Amino acid sequence: MIAFDHIAVAGETLAAAQAHVEEALAVALQPGGTHDVFFTHNALLGLEDGLYLEAIAINPEAPTPTRPRWFDLDRFSGPARLTNWICRTDDLEQTLAQLPDDLGVPVDLQRGAMRWRMGVPESGILPYDNCAPALIEWRTETHPCDMLNASGVRLRQLVVRHPEVSELHAALSGLLSDDRIRFETGPAGLQAAFATPHGVRVIEG
Repeated sequence: MIAFDHIAVAGETLAAAQAHVEEALAVALQPGGTHDVFFTHNALLGLEDGLYLEAIAINPEAPTPTRPRWFDLDRFSGPARLTNWICRTDDLEQTLAQLPDDLGVPVDLQRGAMRWRMGVPESGILPYDNCAPALIEWRTETHPCDMLNASGVRLRQLVVRHPEVSELHAALSGLLSDDRIRFETGPAGLQAAFATPHGVRVIEG
């Protein structure tokens, strides 16, 4: 089984990604950190129900990686937007073996004291035009949610749209069960609706 873990909002810069989230939800994000291997950096928002949101972008002060960056960030351009959703598993290799090969291979990663593995395609591009979830296996007992302040924001629903979404839904149906996730046929993209202290807010992909 896999479980919904977090969502990612990308920007051409971290400032752009963070500002987009803060304007949309009217709450402040917390500093995150930098990532080796893919040389990105992030800011974070703790959500209710064990989820969190990360604003992420290429770190301009870091070297160029030797492989394509995760979340297809090498090709990112335009306004900041919701780009990815991430699910956790207790056994990344076993879960990847049950799903299409193009969900990636395990890559060891870290940010400060946090350790994890993520399935990353060699191209950096996830299946179904990046609408398939990235898979993560945490290697530390402490989850990022445990270190984030309560924001009063709760994810109500994540809509995953794609022309071939029925195939994606079928591939995940035996592994993922979460009423917050809805699959719809349509142009590729994601949409997240949140309950916030300021009412219902939406971030588009």
